[in-house]
Amino acid sequence: MARFPEGAVTDQRFDVNLSILFTEYPLLERPAAAAAAGFTAVELWWPWTGTPTPDRSELDGLREALSDAGTQLVGLNFYAGKLPGPDRGALSVPGEESERFRANIDVAADFAESVGCKALNALYGNRIEGADPAVQDALALENLALAARAADRVGAILLIETLNKPESPRYPLVSARSAIEVVDKVNAATGLGNAKFLLDIYHLSMNGEDVSEDIAAYAGKTGHVQIADNPGRGAPGTGSLPLARHLEELRTAGYDGWVGLEYKPGDRPSAGAFDWLPADARAAR
Repeated sequence: MARFPEGAVTDQRFDVNLSILFTEYPLLERPAAAAAAGFTAVELWWPWTGTPTPDRSELDGLREALSDAGTQLVGLNFYAGKLPGPDRGALSVPGEESERFRANIDVAADFAESVGCKALNALYGNRIEGADPAVQDALALENLALAARAADRVGAILLIETLNKPESPRYPLVSARSAIEVVDKVNAATGLGNAKFLLDIYHLSMNGEDVSEDIAAYAGKTGHVQIADNPGRGAPGTGSLPLARHLEELRTAGYDGWVGLEYKPGDRPSAGAFDWLPADARAAR
């Protein structure tokens, strides 16, 4: 696997997504596994896919695991249904799923506050057969405004993410522009300005977008970045994306936030999927 040029990583802050890497370990062992690989910052999809309101003991257990490993949680998804799985969020899905999202808002925000996490990601949700898209969008805006206010209460930003159409054909936000439009609508609705774009380079590339143009256009509205190579959603160097160039473009555009490593380790233990990144560039800066 190719290593990045040193200059491409020295000014970056990397974190590991523990919902796609180190999944060979139980949830509460993943922070320590990431720390053993040299990382001190991590992120997570909502870990309890079956419930938006886990028992306090489960929340306490994750909080303790993060603390014991010396890892900082820098990003957390709100409840998003079965992810990984068929779902892509709950907040625009009328009925029970929307109610589950609402039940989760304060739970996720309070947990984030308790561990110093400053970014909460709200996946929009799939289009539902028989549901009016305009009704789904109105529900989404209502729920995103609630989430933005909860995030603001705990000093966090709200992230809104573009996914990719080939892998998520019923997800409506499949361009950078579509997500930015929602970001702008949420900020207009709340007046808080804490809704930001989650710029995932892999998803944008899968949609056929010019990633360099997106970075130039939207870096100022970006609150978090995630990377994986394409094709394959593997580690940098396993595909053909110019990820080192894109990271430099982000830095030049003024982005100094986290870069989440959200890729598949391939047919090896997760600890072996970081050869591209020098050991001294893994710890949080």
